[in-house]
Amino acid sequence: MAISGISATDFLSGTTQAANQNMDKSAFMKLLVSQLQNQDPMSPVANEDFVAQLATFSSLEQLEGLNQNVVAMIALNQSNALLSQLTQSSALIGKEVTWQELDSEATHTGTVESVKIVDGLAVLRIDGQDVPLATVTEVLGLTQDPA
Repeated sequence: MAISGISATDFLSGTTQAANQNMDKSAFMKLLVSQLQNQDPMSPVANEDFVAQLATFSSLEQLEGLNQNVVAMIALNQSNALLSQLTQSSALIGKEVTWQELDSEATHTGTVESVKIVDGLAVLRIDGQDVPLATVTEVLGLTQDPA
């Protein structure tokens, strides 16, 4: 009979975490303090071991800081991507475009009235209808007003 690893389920989010997940700095400090309090007085922790543990703790703090910076950078990149998509799509306002429906091969042509972002994707308002930018197959140019 095979025995699977131990895991814990977070009931609020429904996520599962492995039991051997990396320690955070508070758990590391508790372990270090407990080790110092319960060391054998006849053979205390060597200075080299203590310095190595402190260096590990310092590395852990630096990695946490780096992780926070990476998360912030990812959020900034996502924001920039949305802004770029909106800016580039806005160049289509007033232009005539052709698009293909998602559920059929029918194509339509119309004039882009506005652009918005919906669920992270550019959506064009064409002749009163919302059309995903990804379905546009051709940009025909500016609409000609009959004068």
